[in-house]
Amino acid sequence: MCRAPARREASGHDSSDSPDRGAAMIDVARLTKQYGAKTAVDGVSFTVAPGRVTGFLGPNGAGKSTTMRMVLGLDRPTAGSVTVNGRAYRDSPAPLREVGALLEARALHPGRSARDHLRWLAASNRIPVARVDEVLGLVGLEAVAGTRVGKFSLGMGQRLGIAVALLGDPPVVVLDEPVNGLDPEGIRWVRTLARRLAAEGRTVFVSSHLMSEMALTADHLVVIGRGRILADCSMPDFIAEHAASFVRVRTQGGQVADVLRGAGADVTPVDGELHVQGLDAAAVGELVGDKGLYLHELTLVRSSLEDAFMTLTASSVEYTARDGAELAGATR
Repeated sequence: MCRAPARREASGHDSSDSPDRGAAMIDVARLTKQYGAKTAVDGVSFTVAPGRVTGFLGPNGAGKSTTMRMVLGLDRPTAGSVTVNGRAYRDSPAPLREVGALLEARALHPGRSARDHLRWLAASNRIPVARVDEVLGLVGLEAVAGTRVGKFSLGMGQRLGIAVALLGDPPVVVLDEPVNGLDPEGIRWVRTLARRLAAEGRTVFVSSHLMSEMALTADHLVVIGRGRILADCSMPDFIAEHAASFVRVRTQGGQVADVLRGAGADVTPVDGELHVQGLDAAAVGELVGDKGLYLHELTLVRSSLEDAFMTLTASSVEYTARDGAELAGATR
């Protein structure tokens, strides 16, 4: 079952003392962040395990970025704890060699070249300078390595940010909206990269608003809404639990609907077709065939990640726009 995990108590001690925390993972325990009277993150607990891509989903304002910032020591929790590789990120002697992160890709000096930016980071974390050209080649920026990053496009900035995340060859990689500004080739490259990193046994934690892309990338999902965990489960379990599939049937007349309802199916007419639940496509075809009736279409429609996400987070959306029809009516 795909359920929000029960809240657990924060450990209150250095988790590096525990032998089972030695593996490369992110462990969040009752993490809370308040800004005055507003609670941005409210007692969330989850684990990002190695060997799989964990997707981090939620509507705008759900607390995703705040949670990621606390994971990386950029924001101090009001309560709770978060460890990376068994200790607080701020306690790492060489952070880039333990955790590679992309949060704000353009947070760099615009007058510095891509190569010099990476060289500076490599020197500060005792990373061999040869690694700089390796990651520039990996992300496809060799030809512009000497160009000032202030002249980079959004997509080029994203690639440089990913290069920074990979610079220390870390066991944990955290990517916030990594495909933002990338073209289709770049999006596919990021997807392949994330899955390859996970296949190598690394811990990969990725947030994105692109549901179609996350469906192709993530193995496991953590979904947050209004600062609380709504789901923590595998991709198939999440879709199965939060969005139902149905059989699409097109036919003439109402006899087919009557037959299917007589067999206990839930039949809903939608725009000249029938949406059938409670029977699979084969059963629908056999029932209709036994009655000598004809079908024009019989298709299993599988639920998408977007359907499941919208169903689960409907009550957690902070800002809801009016649709075009409502807007047109309001202006008449």
